[in-house]
Amino acid sequence: MEFPRFTFNPKEGIDNPALVIADDPEPDHSRTPRLCQLKRLEGQSFGFYLQVVKNGQGFEIRRTEPWSPAEHSGLREGDRLLEVNDEYVGNMDFYRVVRKIQACGLHLFLLVLRPDEYEQAVCMGVDLQTLATATKGGHCSRPRLCHISRHPEQGVGMSIISVEGQKSQYMVSTVTDGPAERAGVCSGDRLIWINGIMTTTLSLSSLNRTLKKSSDSVTVLVIDSESKCCYIRRKMPILPVLAEFSSLPHTVKTLHLVKGSDGYGFLLRQEKLQVTRQIVHVLREVDVGSPAEEAGMEDGDLLLGVNGEPVETMEHEDIVKKIKQSGDEVSLFSISIPGRDFYRGLDISPLLFHEEFTVQDERKQAVSHCNKSQSGTSLRHYVPNQTGSFTTQLSQRSSDVFL
Repeated sequence: MEFPRFTFNPKEGIDNPALVIADDPEPDHSRTPRLCQLKRLEGQSFGFYLQVVKNGQGFEIRRTEPWSPAEHSGLREGDRLLEVNDEYVGNMDFYRVVRKIQACGLHLFLLVLRPDEYEQAVCMGVDLQTLATATKGGHCSRPRLCHISRHPEQGVGMSIISVEGQKSQYMVSTVTDGPAERAGVCSGDRLIWINGIMTTTLSLSSLNRTLKKSSDSVTVLVIDSESKCCYIRRKMPILPVLAEFSSLPHTVKTLHLVKGSDGYGFLLRQEKLQVTRQIVHVLREVDVGSPAEEAGMEDGDLLLGVNGEPVETMEHEDIVKKIKQSGDEVSLFSISIPGRDFYRGLDISPLLFHEEFTVQDERKQAVSHCNKSQSGTSLRHYVPNQTGSFTTQLSQRSSDVFL
């Protein structure tokens, strides 16, 4: 038996009964991460909680505060976190992710996925890091923050050129194996910032004067041209907080102190900086031969963190309490005043690029006694009470963290 031949007439549509379109369409398995850009004011929080998902898979956004930067950015309850400042965090420890957010300064970029889409992707075995990368489209490398030390003969080994046809856009040309190239700058890179100033606000002559006036060094933020197009397409500003770094000055010091018979041997003072009038916590009067001196503490350095937790915005009494709660050992992060000013000029925390900025286990004995002086708090002769007359406390890790 010969069946009639089927022909398709676009005016009549499909009339072959064998080709029937089902009423129920195939389920949409598309998963589209979205980028949330948060910007806070000095002293303001971002306004959300972060916690580990109950099954241990991923990090979840909880309780976004009304009218907060988090809510304004479109961050929603239940969103699952994929990236922080353009870096994948799915394989990181929870508290490392928390510290990355705490150290980012005033700008925060979060790539998130709706909870149902996240669960669907996990069930289907989708590689979440690949999914996050795919949303950027094409080649997209992070910007580079490079500190260039001037050479007596080669200078900084870099010249600045206007990009043809693009107003206030600049690129760099580097000397082979020169100071700029060794610091991580590549010929053809687009120049975004120089010494904390956006280059779009400067003329070519102003940029060249800035290079000449930088007697010892210059710090630049650069990115390759293709990646810059990627950031523009994503409507994402190119900022130091997003950058990889190379040869930055003023490194953060990690001080591991083990209490001696006379305590730690230093004074912690709350002071106001003369120029900025900002309140800072300063390490003072380091005793000769004390645990503090042996750990590398220097008089006048600023205290940034205690046991992996940032303390710049904390009250003096709360910082002292944290040190007391450490018992016989404490880990401190410190930096010089010029170092802190350098990083603040870039709107980032000195801790952002500090590899040891991770949370340590704080399950140590602590006492509530505090020996205060008029000018600060002495941590010289603080010794745990062996009779047990003071209250012992344990610092427990919370199930979620407010950021």
